[in-house]
Amino acid sequence: MTVRTILEEKGFDVQTIAPEATLREATELLAAKRIGAIVVTDPERRVVGILSERDVVRVIGLDGPGRLDDTVASVMTSRVVTCEGNETVHQIMEHMTAGRFRHLPVVQGGKLVGIISIGDVVKHRLAEMERESHAMREYILSA
Repeated sequence: MTVRTILEEKGFDVQTIAPEATLREATELLAAKRIGAIVVTDPERRVVGILSERDVVRVIGLDGPGRLDDTVASVMTSRVVTCEGNETVHQIMEHMTAGRFRHLPVVQGGKLVGIISIGDVVKHRLAEMERESHAMREYILSA
């Protein structure tokens, strides 16, 4: 199973924010959309960073709520690992485990086309295992 397969089922919609937006705007978007991360993009939809709930909690915990008026760019992770649609679920799981992150932007031709979360990966991997198990039971019963 590939990233493209997951995106075709879950959808290609992804929330983005500009690097000059404030952390306050970002937290409002995170809360309103009930998501754990926002991809930071430039006007051409190139990924320039990612901001997670953890990033926001960390900076407010250390420096206080006054940081909510700072820009997303001042807090975001700017070295973002991305993937492409033709990568496999196994490859994605390795990236996420090695990097210890839960969200992976999907790019095509250098531009953002979607996002995959660890929840998406687990859901699709479990469904794949269930299909394999069912096929094996059917094979055994028909033999």
